[in-house]
Amino acid sequence: MDIQEIKQRFGIIGNAPELNRAIEVAIQVAPTDLSVLISGESGVGKESFPQIIHSFSHRKHGKYIAINCGAIPEGTIDSELFGHEKGSFTGALTDRKGYFEVTDGGTLFLDEIGELPISTQVRLLRVLESGEFIRVGSSQVQKTNVRVIAATNVDLTKAIREGQFREDLYYRLNTVPIKIAPLRERAGDVLLLFRKFASDFAEKYKMPSIRLTEDAQKVMLDYRWPGNVRQLKNITEQISIIETAREITAAALVHYLPSENIGILPALYNKGLDEKTFTSEREILYKILFDMKKDMNDLKKLVHDLMLDGQTSKTHEDSAQLFRKLYQDESDDYKPSQPPYSAPVILKSSGHENIQDTEEFVEESLSLEDKEIEMIRKSIDKHNGKRKLAARELGISERTLYRKIKEYKIG
Repeated sequence: MDIQEIKQRFGIIGNAPELNRAIEVAIQVAPTDLSVLISGESGVGKESFPQIIHSFSHRKHGKYIAINCGAIPEGTIDSELFGHEKGSFTGALTDRKGYFEVTDGGTLFLDEIGELPISTQVRLLRVLESGEFIRVGSSQVQKTNVRVIAATNVDLTKAIREGQFREDLYYRLNTVPIKIAPLRERAGDVLLLFRKFASDFAEKYKMPSIRLTEDAQKVMLDYRWPGNVRQLKNITEQISIIETAREITAAALVHYLPSENIGILPALYNKGLDEKTFTSEREILYKILFDMKKDMNDLKKLVHDLMLDGQTSKTHEDSAQLFRKLYQDESDDYKPSQPPYSAPVILKSSGHENIQDTEEFVEESLSLEDKEIEMIRKSIDKHNGKRKLAARELGISERTLYRKIKEYKIG
């Protein structure tokens, strides 16, 4: 049987060299009992390849069971795979055979193998190496002759580094690797798949088949298809049902593509960029930078005044104004950083000129965070603990004040 006949039998659509190569490897490995690991992104059609391998193996008259490891709860996965004895856990009312026992002499397809718990991976490794397993709640070793084919859409080597997958199990499963290329690497298959799906849905819903204009075809080819063949099929079905026109343009097509991926599509608007737009954006940027510089200068001046004059009522009001300016947006989570410089404190002595005392030097914290705490405490004390009035004086909302009190642990 050639590759085209196999594609027709198993419903595989496409002529990409990567796809054909994957089918050839599946046919070559089928007569053996080697474990196979099929990798590829979600939606590429990995589930067809275990069926090909089983159908062309000497086990083709045995059972073929496909299991999604990610769909079985962690607490019951061991029971599902290996079976359990009556009374081994709550709800175990009778003995139960697991998939390895039921599929003896056949093929077991474990999809999303990366979702298996570590404890189950240990049990699986023993089955692959010796063909032995033990039911949950039993001490009797049983034998099975099952061929295991696994599939994953995650990077197992990364999972190994993160301690989520056993390295020895990976190499035992990966005896023969088969990688299925994503749809974006099979550009020639996109339109072929679309036509096939459009024809199928036209027959299913008893309506004329949809077709793409030239610009819509370009959108199809340029799109990355993160959901691969499954996504393409779903979108084709949506368009077939919803659109009244049977000829689909690019403008109509983009409405069915997720917005987070639209940025990689070709631009449909070809008018030249307006130079005034750049000029306006540049002016806005300059204004923001100048405002930031002015705020920094005001902040430096305020800190300097605090050092020289102490915390007078005037500087207290200046501090409140700056505080309101910095936190006028109550949703802002900005936290002030350390100021870019520090300076010695000038101490005053009654009746004498200001001198810099190097022996009794006391370094005052210039941290904006400390100043915030000080201002909040003074404002709360001034208004006898009434936070609403304190917030109003500081020029911030009560919510922001509560957040600051909690953040700084102000009693």
